[in-house]
Amino acid sequence: MSDGRAPGGQARGGLLGGLFDRGGGPVGDEAWLQAMLDAEAALARALERAGLAADGAGAAVTAAAVAARFDAGELGRQAAATGNPVPPLVRALTAAVPPWAAGAVHHGATSQDILDTAAMLVARGCLDATAADLADAATAAARLSAAHRDTTMIGRTLLQQAVPVTFGLVAAGWLTAIDEAARGLARVRDGRLAVQFGGAAGTLAALGDAGPRVAALLAAELRLAVPVLPWHTDRLRILELASALAGASAALGKIARDVTLLAQSEVAEVREGGTGRGGSSAMPHKRNPVAAVVVLGCTRRAPGLLATLAAAAEQEHQRAAGAWHAEWETLADLLRLTGSAASWGAELLAGLVVDGQRMRANLDAAGGFPMAERVAGLLAPALGPVAAHDLVAAATADAAARGASLGDALKSGEAAGKLAAAGVSEDQLDAALDPARYLGAAGAFTDSALAAHRELAARLGP
Repeated sequence: MSDGRAPGGQARGGLLGGLFDRGGGPVGDEAWLQAMLDAEAALARALERAGLAADGAGAAVTAAAVAARFDAGELGRQAAATGNPVPPLVRALTAAVPPWAAGAVHHGATSQDILDTAAMLVARGCLDATAADLADAATAAARLSAAHRDTTMIGRTLLQQAVPVTFGLVAAGWLTAIDEAARGLARVRDGRLAVQFGGAAGTLAALGDAGPRVAALLAAELRLAVPVLPWHTDRLRILELASALAGASAALGKIARDVTLLAQSEVAEVREGGTGRGGSSAMPHKRNPVAAVVVLGCTRRAPGLLATLAAAAEQEHQRAAGAWHAEWETLADLLRLTGSAASWGAELLAGLVVDGQRMRANLDAAGGFPMAERVAGLLAPALGPVAAHDLVAAATADAAARGASLGDALKSGEAAGKLAAAGVSEDQLDAALDPARYLGAAGAFTDSALAAHRELAARLGP
C-alpha cells in the first residue's frame, strides 16, 4: 500500500484502500520508516548543536536518512531478533553515513525514543490532514443547518416518532459534534505531541549533564513539545491522542448513522448526492448510502482500537514488556480509519440532498400524534396535567384504532365535550396541532451552533 496521499482526498492503493485508506495522513511502512529516520537525523543535528558531534555530522546523517534508501521489509525481518525495527535501522543508517559522522547516529538514545518520537511525527501528519477534512465537513454541516433552519421534520426518540424538530437543528447537532471533535484533536496536536528522549532507562546517563539540553534541541528540531521528563511508561499522551481520535470517529459515526436512517426507502428524507454510486451486485434498483456506510465501517472499529491502547497504557517499570509493542499498529490503524472517516464524512455532508417536502409529508402522515404533548399542555391549565395527559392518551388510542387523526378524535365524542368544557376552541386546537408552532428553541439553538462554529473557525484558521 502506497503512502502517498492522492490529491483531493482520494484513496491510496490496495484492494480496500478506496474504502478505509482514504484521506488522512500516511501511516504505512514508508511513513513510519521516514519518521524514525527523521528522529535519528534530528538527534544528530541536536548533538552537533550541543557540541557532542562533529561539525557537519547532523547534515551528513540527515542526507542519508531517506526512507527510499532502506529496505523496510529487510529491516522488519531483522527486527525479529530484537523485538523492534530500530536496532537494524541504526546499523543500516550508521553504515550509510561517512565514518567520521557515525558517532552522531543514535547517540544517547534507546529504541523507544526513536519509535515514540516517530509515532508523534506520524500522528502530527495525520492530525493535520484529518483536521482539514473535519473543517470541510463542518463547513458543509453549517451550510445545511443555515439552509434548513426552519425546515420542519419529525423528531425521533428510541427510533419512534416524538415531537417536531427542524433539520437545521439536526445539522447543527452534527456541526457542534464535529467542531468539538476538531477542538479535541487540535488540543492534542498543539500540546500533547512531545519528543521522547530518555535513553536506556529515562536518565540520559550516556550524555551526562548535557542530556536535558539535547532533549530540548531535539524537540526544537522536530517542532515537538518538550516533556517535563521522558514518558517511556507514562502513556497518557498516546491515550489522549487515541481518545481524541475515537471522539472524532464517534461524531462522524453518529452523522453517518442518522443519514442511513433518514435515507431508508420508507423515510427518504435525505439521500447522498453524486452519480454512479450506490449500486448493488444483485439489485439494479438500489441506491445505497455508500459514504455513510463506509464511515460506519471505519468508526465501528475505533472503540476496539481505543480499548487496546487503554489496556496497553499500564506498563512496567522503565520499559514495557509487550504493551508498548501493542501500540504501534493499533495507533496506526486508528489514525488511518479516523482520517478515512473524516474524508468520507466531508464528502457525505457536502453532497447530501435534503427533501424538505418529504419531511413535511412524513410529519403530516403521522396524523397529529407527535403534537400530543402540545395538546396536553394546552389542556393542563383547565383539567390538570394528569387528566389532560389521560384525555389525550385516550384520544390517541381511539384515533389509532379508527385510523383517524388525533385532531379528528379530539373533535368528536367525549373528548370534544371535555375540550369545550375546558374552554378550548377548534381554532386553538388546530393551532396546537400545527408542528411549525411547536419548535421551541430550535431556531435559537441552531443560530447558537452556527455562531459558535464561526468563532471556532476563526480561531483555528485555515
